[in-house]
Amino acid sequence: MTAPNPAFIEVDHFSFWYGPKQVLHGIDMQMPEQEITALIGPSGCGKTTLLRNLNRMNDLVDGIKHEGDIRLDGQSLYDPNVEVISLRKRVGMVFQKYNPFPKSIYENVIFALRVAGRNDSAELDGVVEQSLRGAALWDEVKDKLHESAFGLSGGQQQRLCIARAIANRPQILLMDEPCAALDPVATLKIEELMNELKQEFTIVIVTHNMEQAKRVADRTAFFYLGKLIEFRPTLDLFGEPADPQTEAYVRGKFS
Repeated sequence: MTAPNPAFIEVDHFSFWYGPKQVLHGIDMQMPEQEITALIGPSGCGKTTLLRNLNRMNDLVDGIKHEGDIRLDGQSLYDPNVEVISLRKRVGMVFQKYNPFPKSIYENVIFALRVAGRNDSAELDGVVEQSLRGAALWDEVKDKLHESAFGLSGGQQQRLCIARAIANRPQILLMDEPCAALDPVATLKIEELMNELKQEFTIVIVTHNMEQAKRVADRTAFFYLGKLIEFRPTLDLFGEPADPQTEAYVRGKFS
């Protein structure tokens, strides 16, 4: 039996407020490296808020505060020496609604590199191919790299957004309902892609689709009313839930 991967993301007694409203209550989790962790639970339970704290995206919201800590590879996200821009290079993000830029496929992939002042053609060509191959899109678009990204199908646009997110070679990939706007065929391609990407990246996915969590996640966390109710290997959580609330939710009996 192989040993579990070491914890790479550590959430330590983490609580979070939007103004006076507390939305996370003392969350404790350890997410292993190069695994897929799924966050599930009803709408408004705090799972997306936690995801957005993993790259400090919630810093953009006025009136927030937190207690506790989140550490990536042993370093606190809130260490004064941590620069948020550098943090977001380490933590890529893919959103629910695919959102390519109004640019070519090529320029979408290397957008962040352009912003960083990297303009060597050979380097950029290599990044584009590597990232599109990593997103299982290269063979479909290699002959139209300089055409508009808006000419792609929805599923292709989402895979393009994944290519854009991994172009900087982040350590962590956050995915917020990445298949919610896709049809079943495109969803299957994204799920297959996630299983390939975890060979290189640590992935955290928010999903309302429990069947998807069962298919792709190594571990699953169930949230309810801002609290982490249960966090276990996926097959254990769905097969033999330890908490009655988890059991009610995964069996479809949640009221």
